[in-house]
Amino acid sequence: MDLNLIPHIKHTNSNNFFLLAGPCAIEGEDMALRIAEKVVEITNKLEIPYIFKGSFKKANRSRIDSFTGIGDENALNILRKVSETFNVPTVTDIHEVSDAEKAAEYVDILQIPAFLVRQTDLVVAAAKTGKVVNLKKGQFMSPEAMQHAVKKVHDAGNEKAWITDRGTMFGYQDMIVDFRGIPTMRQFAPTVLDVTHSLQQPNQSSGVTGGRPDMIETIARAGVVNKVDGLFMETHFDPANAKSDGANMLHLDHLEGLLSNLVAIRKTINNL
Repeated sequence: MDLNLIPHIKHTNSNNFFLLAGPCAIEGEDMALRIAEKVVEITNKLEIPYIFKGSFKKANRSRIDSFTGIGDENALNILRKVSETFNVPTVTDIHEVSDAEKAAEYVDILQIPAFLVRQTDLVVAAAKTGKVVNLKKGQFMSPEAMQHAVKKVHDAGNEKAWITDRGTMFGYQDMIVDFRGIPTMRQFAPTVLDVTHSLQQPNQSSGVTGGRPDMIETIARAGVVNKVDGLFMETHFDPANAKSDGANMLHLDHLEGLLSNLVAIRKTINNL
């Protein structure tokens, strides 16, 4: 895949996977800059192309009192500041047609959430901005079905589409990754594995999603072995007190060790 399509992405090692990582939601400027600084330091050392991830708002919440954001303009300005401070591209998810043009003024990649990936108007609006469009695979969709979402982006005049697998619903309260889907989806577009969301345990009786962060390395290793183009991980210096998705996030202190292991695996796979 051509990472030159993304402004100011560093891709010194074209044989490596790329990484989308950051907090689930933008909670404030200090936290975003703190996380970005650490991830940039690690990815520069390991020669991993890096994209900072942060949601400028959260629309898919189980409860009405769940955290949804600090205000659209505030959060989008923080994403811009991260990009300018560390010279890295940024990605955020959009939920409404009107979000596409607004967010495109601040970020390099627009992400379509899994539950919304069949919404034609939303996908087309994202595509028409000319930005890279990252399509999350619906938890209810087969890998083969994602070719149609990619085609919508292409038919709207934009060739820059990615697919991100974030697991498939397995019963009411669990997700599972079918690794057969990675080579299937790579036929349609560059494919990313969303490691942390794949370990969510939704629909808990409390209304707060659970997770299995102890399995992050297991899922990530399998993705790298199966030649996924990129990895997606949510990380935070204090997951227990994160305002969104803390139950399945990777603690920032564990990121360097994990990525070092994954880079070693990718080098081994490349030499086979």
